[in-house]
Amino acid sequence: MGLLPERSNLCVLFLIVILSEGHFRWVEAQHCVWYGECGESEKVPGKKYNCNYTGPPLPLKPEGYDLLKELCPGYDYGNRSLCCNVDQLQTLKGSLQLPLQFLSRCPACFFNLMNLFCELTCSPHQSQFMNGTKFNESNVLEVQYYIGQTFSNAMYNACKDVQAPSSNVKALSLLCGREAKDCNATNWIQYMFDINNGQTPFPIIPIFSDIPVTGYTPMNNKTYDCTEGLEDGSGPCSCQDCSKACGPKPVPPPLHPPWTILGMDAMTVIMWISYMAFLLIFIGAVLAAWCYRKRTIMSEYGPILDSNNPLSLNSDDPDHVNASCCETLGERFENALRLLFTSWGSFCVRRPSLVILGSLILVVASSGGLVFMRITTDPVELWSSPSSQARQEKDYFDSHFGPFFRTAQLIITTPLHDTFIYSPYFGGSDVPFGAILNKDILHQVLDLQLAIEGLVAPYEGKNVTLKDICLSPLAPYNDNCTILSVLNYFQNSHAVLDHSIGDDFFVYADFHSHFLYCVSAPASLNDTTLLHDPCLGTFGGPVFPWLALGGYDDTNYNNATALVITFPLNNYLNDSVRLGKALAWEKEFIRFMKNFKNPNLTIAFNSERSVEDELNRESNSDISTIVISYAIMFIYISLALGHIHSFRRVMVDSKISLGIAGILIVLSSVAASLGIFSYVGIPLTLIVIEVIPFLVLAVGVDNIFIIVQTYQRDERMPHEELDQQIGRILGDVAPSIFLSSFSETVAFFLGALSNMPAVRTFSLFAGLAVFIDFLLQISCFVSLLGLDARRQEGNRPDIICCVKLPEGQEMKTDGFLFRFFKKVYAPFILKEWVRPIIVAVFVGILSFSIAVVNKVEIGLDQKLSMPDDSYVLEYFKNISKYLHTGAPVYFVVEDGLNYSTLEGQNLVCGGVGCNNDSLVQQVYTASLISNYTTIAYTPSSWLDDYFDWVKPQSTCCRYYNSTGTFCNASVVNSSCVHCRPMTPSGKQRPVGDDFMQFLPMFLSDNPNIKCGKGGHAAYATAVDLYPNNTGVGATYFMTYHTILQESPDFIDALKMARILADNISQSMDHKVFAYSVFYVFYEQYLTIVYDTALNLSMSLAAIFVVTTVLLGFELWSAVVVSITIAMILVNMFGVMWLWDISLNAVSLVNLVMSCGISVEFCSHIVRAFSISMKKDRVERAEEALAHMGSSVFSGITLTKFGGILILALSKSQIFQVFYFRMFLAIVLLGATHGLIFLPVLLSYIGPSVNRAKVFAAKQRYAGTERERLLNY
Repeated sequence: MGLLPERSNLCVLFLIVILSEGHFRWVEAQHCVWYGECGESEKVPGKKYNCNYTGPPLPLKPEGYDLLKELCPGYDYGNRSLCCNVDQLQTLKGSLQLPLQFLSRCPACFFNLMNLFCELTCSPHQSQFMNGTKFNESNVLEVQYYIGQTFSNAMYNACKDVQAPSSNVKALSLLCGREAKDCNATNWIQYMFDINNGQTPFPIIPIFSDIPVTGYTPMNNKTYDCTEGLEDGSGPCSCQDCSKACGPKPVPPPLHPPWTILGMDAMTVIMWISYMAFLLIFIGAVLAAWCYRKRTIMSEYGPILDSNNPLSLNSDDPDHVNASCCETLGERFENALRLLFTSWGSFCVRRPSLVILGSLILVVASSGGLVFMRITTDPVELWSSPSSQARQEKDYFDSHFGPFFRTAQLIITTPLHDTFIYSPYFGGSDVPFGAILNKDILHQVLDLQLAIEGLVAPYEGKNVTLKDICLSPLAPYNDNCTILSVLNYFQNSHAVLDHSIGDDFFVYADFHSHFLYCVSAPASLNDTTLLHDPCLGTFGGPVFPWLALGGYDDTNYNNATALVITFPLNNYLNDSVRLGKALAWEKEFIRFMKNFKNPNLTIAFNSERSVEDELNRESNSDISTIVISYAIMFIYISLALGHIHSFRRVMVDSKISLGIAGILIVLSSVAASLGIFSYVGIPLTLIVIEVIPFLVLAVGVDNIFIIVQTYQRDERMPHEELDQQIGRILGDVAPSIFLSSFSETVAFFLGALSNMPAVRTFSLFAGLAVFIDFLLQISCFVSLLGLDARRQEGNRPDIICCVKLPEGQEMKTDGFLFRFFKKVYAPFILKEWVRPIIVAVFVGILSFSIAVVNKVEIGLDQKLSMPDDSYVLEYFKNISKYLHTGAPVYFVVEDGLNYSTLEGQNLVCGGVGCNNDSLVQQVYTASLISNYTTIAYTPSSWLDDYFDWVKPQSTCCRYYNSTGTFCNASVVNSSCVHCRPMTPSGKQRPVGDDFMQFLPMFLSDNPNIKCGKGGHAAYATAVDLYPNNTGVGATYFMTYHTILQESPDFIDALKMARILADNISQSMDHKVFAYSVFYVFYEQYLTIVYDTALNLSMSLAAIFVVTTVLLGFELWSAVVVSITIAMILVNMFGVMWLWDISLNAVSLVNLVMSCGISVEFCSHIVRAFSISMKKDRVERAEEALAHMGSSVFSGITLTKFGGILILALSKSQIFQVFYFRMFLAIVLLGATHGLIFLPVLLSYIGPSVNRAKVFAAKQRYAGTERERLLNY
């Protein structure tokens, strides 16, 4: 029993202890941990420690009421008893300026963040969740802060999506000390409380828990989700800053599946079936016709009654012929042309001096325009029509914001493969670094960069340096050049690169840690390592790692294998002097880089002028190739024109001088064409210079061969003078020459309707050159032929015609080629068993070509435009291999939108209260599916940054009370006051006059450590203000395309950007367009298929109409010509697919040219067929092929073949692909179709003989030597 009272006393004592401990903790909860500010911080200069104080909260002095209401409105009640004084509130405001500027876009995020800091700094219940662990006299040196895990997660979740518009990155990338993707609730709060961030004067150790820990109850205040509005009326965060507010992520539409039949390409299957069906029908028809002929027994009167025989006698009146109206009209038209050309030919031979002199005067007068000749090498002028959408948008952009800057760029790799591992001193996993990021390599690269900065170029007696021409966004306050280089993380300084903190045993921080911090927060002015070096470039802007590094995977920039250094230079629209300075410096830059040698560095480089320079150099280097090509053709023509009968008469029968004269006539026609258009002011292009002589030589030489070889095969009639003979010959062949030349001229002039400058210019010059060539050939050349014939008849040797050789017997024989065509070739291909094989083969080739037409690639690989030995080629290859971002793209809002109204602002902005389909919001949404839209990042938005900058809570927007002029945030002056009052209306967006009052200040404000939102660096050129700052004109919002490597990527990027811009325009009801520097070059490919079809169709239609008329209204002949030329064109596409030739302006020019040259291959033979008077189609085709085939073969095919083969030796890849390959295909396809397929086609479905023409010929030659030939 005695023990019981004792045991009872112990229980009571234990209960008292428990109760007293709870009472003491409850009493302690009403106490502070600190109050006021005391000594200077040893670790962070300019910051102070808080004073150690464990008493109760004290009432705030009245002068701090406004500040408390601004920062911590939750404590603005009662007597405002707090654990902080006015000084601490001032420090808190200063420390939170950067988070305020970047996170206040999302009210819920910023409210939660302020809650965290207000509870820490001022809470009257501090000791419930704070524990002071280190003290020094009156200073608090370290505290523990118990934070609820739920609170910290909610705060992070509300802030994780908030954007930093000027940087195209998430705000946490700038505020978390690492990339946003690596940031989480824990390491973000740890970073904000870390003494190394430059803002925290003493360590604050966060401890995360949702349950009490060692007697402390974690701070777990109410938080707001980013989808929620605040009690003060602030709305929920925008979709751009809060992914939960966006709804489901957009899903790109599925790719169109390829068109297949039974798992195979549909076009291939269709053409295969079509070809098989054709073969069955065709072979059946051929066999049926053969059997029919075998069974039919012809009567002995068959030949007399054969209506196909043009000379049949079953006519009532031998002096009349039963011809149709069309046949009679055709005969009369043909006769008129024959009489005209006969008279003209006779005149030219009789009056050679007059004709030659007249021709010479006209050619010289026309060629005089070459004095005014301008050659366009500007790629924009070459590829983009002034009336095109892209060109007009480029002009609009240039006139409102200045032209897109010029660039000089280096892509640097190293042959070394020494990767190395960096182990952070303060823990964390090991980080591998690529060899290019070795410090010794970086020093060598910095030496190179500084040497380039120091380059001096002479220009008009003055020296030009980089600073004279470079882009300096903060000038005149900061005239440092923008250099997008990883060395700018180290302020372009060897000393900063070598900066390290450590002792004799360990390195705590060096260039590794600084690099890793800067790639995650490139706009930081103070890294979180012990170095405290800035990351912001010396020019006042951030260097984004995706612009300065290459060859890394994902965002592991430490794995980079290439450094990219970009020097943006100012560009000038109408200032030739300043543009000249830029060009002079770029020239010096190229010279320096060509001579630079370093065994540890492999450098690919490029400047704005490089492509144009290389195109000019290419043109000059190709001159030798072109000259050799033409020389071979000249030699061949000079030798082939002569018809040598015997070795003794070799000099008499040769026609070297006539051949040279013919070539000079061809070149004169080209010069005259160039001259006439130069008078008018139309500039030449390289395509014109390189292609037109080749084209006109093909057309012109063919005509020369036809005239000369017809003369050589002709026999002069009795009592016929030379001029009459040549006149008669010209009357026979000139209509055919006129037909082909006029068809080509009309076809080319119709091609000039194209929107593509390169195609239009080529078509104009080519059409005129072909027509002038025709005029000179039927005048000047005919006179020269007459003179040469007299020389030959006078037995005078060629060239040295003043010497007269002894008379010798002249034997008239046919040439070898003519005999071969007449005796061997023509009979063989028109054999009964050969013709079906030829048709089957050619239709098979056609079917294959149709099947692959839609598979020809569109575009022009820019690498092809450079010579084989060009330094730019290596640069293009490295761009594809290493670069990780595409070109900048600007969404331009045209003049006329009222930004001073809430409605106008909501159409564009991306923050709180903005429309869900605003411009910024739509571009942001597009960036979420960048693989489809090619938009890589959220756009930079001057409007959203302006709203953050002008907020009264921020220190950014201030002005001098006395003068009203802008006061920068870094200025300490009592007369600087906030732009807007700390009232509910003052916290709203500026509208009306307020909007325009402060916008010019924002656009002139340079970012600094107290205000990172200054708009001068990022937006100075993005807003076109009206005169006297009365309003906002055109503006742009910039983002980037994804990586674009091949032509289809660029075409797709342009297409998708335009679709997006059109959608934005519709939702805003205001014109918005997308602009990037490459759009003017790739716009042509959006319509190139249509343009190609239109150009070639118009050319074919023109050929059809002209052929119909000039063949004497023989419609079916024109159809046959058109079918054959269409087959050649379709087969050209088959060759393009087989030989990897893409469809672009260059290949389209060649296709238009092939249309012209094909006329030469086809029209002469069809005309010869139409005027032949043999008894059936096979014999008429044989005669046409024998007489015209040899001239066409020797005139075009052989002439061109030698010249084309030389083009294969060109250094220029564009020559090898687009000229050698396409020219070879044109000649081979033209020759095979004209000399193999066309005669066979005529033998099957050629037009019936024109009875009126036959009757007229019979009447004309009655009683002459030619009557015997006719009857034969």
